[in-house]
Order: sequence, then C-alpha cells, then structure tokens
Amino acid sequence: MGEGMSKRLRLQLGGEAEMEERSFVNPYPDYRPPQPALSAGGEQETKEEDEDLGELDLPFDSDGKIRSRFSCRLETKISDLLQQMEEGLKTADPHDCSAYTGYTGIALLYLQLYRVTKEQSHLQRSLDYVKRILRNLNGRRISFLCGDAGPLAVSAVVHHKLQNEAESKECIAKLLQLQRGVVSTETDLPDELLYGRAGYLYALLYVNNEISQDTVPQASIKEVVDAIIESGKSLSKEEHKTERCPLLYQWHKKQYVGAAHGLAGIYYMLMQPLSKVDVETLSDLVKPCIDYVRHKKFRSGNYPSSLSNESDRLVHWCHGAPGVIHMLLQAHKVFKEDKYLKDAIECSDVIWQRGLLRKGYGICHGTSGNGYAFLSLYNHTQDKKYLYRACKFAEWCLEYGKHGCRIPDRPYSLFEGMAGAIHFLSDMLAPETSRFPAFEL
Repeated sequence: MGEGMSKRLRLQLGGEAEMEERSFVNPYPDYRPPQPALSAGGEQETKEEDEDLGELDLPFDSDGKIRSRFSCRLETKISDLLQQMEEGLKTADPHDCSAYTGYTGIALLYLQLYRVTKEQSHLQRSLDYVKRILRNLNGRRISFLCGDAGPLAVSAVVHHKLQNEAESKECIAKLLQLQRGVVSTETDLPDELLYGRAGYLYALLYVNNEISQDTVPQASIKEVVDAIIESGKSLSKEEHKTERCPLLYQWHKKQYVGAAHGLAGIYYMLMQPLSKVDVETLSDLVKPCIDYVRHKKFRSGNYPSSLSNESDRLVHWCHGAPGVIHMLLQAHKVFKEDKYLKDAIECSDVIWQRGLLRKGYGICHGTSGNGYAFLSLYNHTQDKKYLYRACKFAEWCLEYGKHGCRIPDRPYSLFEGMAGAIHFLSDMLAPETSRFPAFEL
C-alpha cells in the first residue's frame, strides 16, 4: 500500500473519533417548517404551537421575530454573564488592549449592547474601557483584532456616539498614522486579518461604516487595498499559481485558508462594498481565487486549515467552514452565481453537525462564532431553517459552562471567552441586524 493511500486510510479511520473529540453530538432535531392545517372553515392556516410541531417549539414567529419567551431567556442570561464577566475581568491582564482578548473587545461588546438595547449606560461603560485602552497602546501591531488599529477605531466610534468629536478625530488621526507601516513594501507584514493588512483595512472600513463614509479618505483605503493586491500577486507569481489563484497569501510560510489567518478572510475584505475594489479586479483577480479555494473543499463540505493540509478536523471561524461561509456568501452577493450559495449551504450543514465545540463558547473557535454562520446565511436567504439553527446554538450557549468544555486562556475575552458568547446572545435578540464582531460590517 502506497504512503498516500495509507495516510488517507488513517484519516478516514480516525475521522469520526476526531470529530467526536472536537465537538459534541448535536442533540437538537433539525428544522421542520410549520405545517399548514385546515381551519374550521376549510381554509389553510399555519400553526406554530408546540403540539402541532412535535418536538419543535419555534423561538420565533412567522415573520422571524424572536418570541418574548425566548428573548426573556436571552436577556436574563446576558445580564448574568455580564456580571460574571465584569467580576472576572478584575484579574485579567491590565496591559492587554486588543479586541481579540483584551479591553477593546469588551468596549466593542458594550457598543454592541448599546446598539441592540439603546441603553445609554452601555455606551458609558464602553467609554470606561476606551479610557483604559488609550493609556496602553504599544504601537507594535497594526490590525483591528490584535494591534492598535482596533483600539483607535473603537475609541473613535465611542467618542463619536458621545459627541466628543475632538477626541474622535484625534483617534482617527492616530489610526491613519499607522498606514505608512502598513503599505510599506520594506516590512514583512502579513496580509491576513488577525495581524496583517486585511486587519488594518477592516479598521478603516469599520470607522467609515460607523461614523460616515468619508471619515477615512477613499485614497487611504485604496492604498491599503492596492498593497494587499500587489502582495498577493507577488506570492502567486513566486509559487507559479498566477492562472489558478492570482492572489495568494501566506502566514508563517503556510498558505492558510480560513478567516483569521487565511485566504477567506482576505478575499472577504476585498469584496466589501466599502473597499470599493473595481469590478474588473474583482472578476479577474478575486473570483478565480475564490473558485480555487472552493476546489479545496473536503467531501464533507468542510475546508482545510491550509492548502497543504489533508485533514478534515477543524470547524471553527478561524479555520474551516464557519469562516469560509462568509467569503462564499459575499461572493454570491458580488457575482450572483448560485454555486457560491450552494457551497455556503454545505458549510452550514457541516457546522450544524460538528459545530458545538468542546473548545468552548467563544467567537474564534467556539460555538458562538459558529452560530454567526447561521445568522449570516439567514440574513442572506431569509430561510428560517438557518434562524432556527442559530437559535439552537444560542440555546446551547444559554447553558454556558454546563457542558464540560475547555476553559480558554482568556476566559472573559471577546474572541476566546464569555464576552463573545454575550455578543452572540445579544445579536439573537435582533437577528436581522446581527454582525460577526470585528469581521462583518
């Protein structure tokens, strides 16, 4: 038996055990639409009562609005977890200002709670964290999630919402001062979302989305976009993939696929309307790359963590279908081709089967981040199957801490821990306006 064949066999034999090890078996029945029933007058009416749906008790009405009984459960849990989070943060690293694991993530959570509830106290709490953040910037990293761009962008938005325009403008000026290092070809800066140029691009787009579309000049955005494109062309040429994948990227010498370190996150940012990439570039350079990634799909519908990896293991936002789905949905919006939506639906099925993760409830590699895939697909299609699935993942998160999941290193943070679960639960209160934090605009 050849080396390749034996490796494939080992992967197949180990596959099911690996899935069991990484995720819990999904205990929920899948969605069945309410069955029309005949009324006394012989007309059809839609019933959504428990007895008519067997096991299914839908937490939303026929318009997709969350029912008060479920929203009360969400609000109670959000309040409970917020208290736990605030208590836990007293012993967190006081110097971590990142959106990923530090205070910017908490400021972002309170901004989200303000957006959903309109309670001024949440905006004030966000400001409390912003004040801590601005005292601790280090200037070494440039992305939204792990660098100074996130703290500065979030601070600008909080000050703007509080009508502190001078402070807001000062933060934007500092954000734009980082740009020279971002677009420089002299650095070994990566292009990915977590530490690289795409992460800085998101910060600029976030400010324009939250304040006004000309807050950051379009010329600044174009300069960053051009730097990302030129970098991608250069590696593609070096790797002799110009025809198949005109824009190729790597991080630590590995060509990652997922949203955090990989191709999916970069292409997703380039396709954002606020990036204003011209139609020709999108069609000639970005689209073939998306198709290249699509052809790397496993038979299961999941995606590899890197182009060289044959192991179908990870179902996280950072690696696998829960991150790639966002790229596919954006491609469907931009290119209007059904193949992208079909693949996104396959991603969703993988996440439904394998997305209740033993790693925890977080955003980056946890159940909350996976739940956002269903919310994005629901908002794209209006198919209530995906709203139902999001509700079930939220139900799982309502039992926070009761499943025996691994406790993350930063247990109260936005991307690894409790703050991320709170963010997801708060988006379930108004699913039609939900946005994956630090990623969706």
